[in-house]
Amino acid sequence: DRLRSRGLGDVYKRQVFMKLFDLHCDTLYRAFFENGGLFNNDFHISFDRIDSIEPYIQCMAIWVPDEFRNKNAIQLFENCRKKLNDELKDTNIKIIYSQDDIVEIESKKGKGVVLTVEGGAVLGGKLENVDYLAKCGVKIMTLTWNGNCELGDGIGVEGAKGLTDFGKSVVAKMEQNGIIVDVSHSSVPMFYDVAELSTRPFCATHSNSKQICPHRRNLTDEQFSIIKDKGGIVGLNLSRGFLREDEDKACMLDVLRHAEHFLSLGGEKTLAIGTDFDGTDIPIDMTGIESMNKLYELFLKHNYNEKLLEDIFFNNARNFLLRF
Repeated sequence: DRLRSRGLGDVYKRQVFMKLFDLHCDTLYRAFFENGGLFNNDFHISFDRIDSIEPYIQCMAIWVPDEFRNKNAIQLFENCRKKLNDELKDTNIKIIYSQDDIVEIESKKGKGVVLTVEGGAVLGGKLENVDYLAKCGVKIMTLTWNGNCELGDGIGVEGAKGLTDFGKSVVAKMEQNGIIVDVSHSSVPMFYDVAELSTRPFCATHSNSKQICPHRRNLTDEQFSIIKDKGGIVGLNLSRGFLREDEDKACMLDVLRHAEHFLSLGGEKTLAIGTDFDGTDIPIDMTGIESMNKLYELFLKHNYNEKLLEDIFFNNARNFLLRF
């Protein structure tokens, strides 16, 4: 039984030191465009507010908005990547390039960053740029944002189509390079193209359940099951609009509702965390990274056992990335 009864008093007699592997945030992009830093800021994530999370691995996305194309898209990637390298130089936060880095961070209860990209426009329409992203340490790429790019149509395109011929080549090239395909933001036809063409597991880094909240960016039960059956993962998104239709009232309990539904579909080894910090409005009872302990404690209060929570908050994402 995945749930077990437990006394609740012990939850509050100790500070909860949780393990967290977050599949998506936009903090790096925000820091670059707002000329801010990754430390000592008022963003959702500030690396000086993570003491109670150990180990902590944060996927930091370089978002490429739909209007960025060709050299402008590549330059945006370069600028944000330089920002990350400069900010983390001479700190105890490690940029992750290999599976060994993940293992080391976990064993030492350290902190690390995985570089990802949100938007296939970053390739500038050139297949060889997939090789370049891999050399830069990119581990995940979201194929589109809400609009269209050279790879195909995002979820916001009316009468959307799936992968272009170029997009199909990119998916194959990503798999060859060990870059994980992310279908968050993909149109429905693109999702099913990926499901049909992919030879390796893929993921949705920051998407919730359409059964619980019918937002266009959320996943149907069938989509979730396809990802699960292929060995992929899905990250729970903290965006108010993805959590409930009356988004002004969205709270942490809504996160639990989405988790509970995905778990009812057999998602114990599929469900992960993809906060979307600094890219969206988060629940009214959360302020940022320091609230993740509160979310963890909420799950404990609702009789989730700690082994399952460790899988959702850390192990499932860790195990997934160790396969690439």
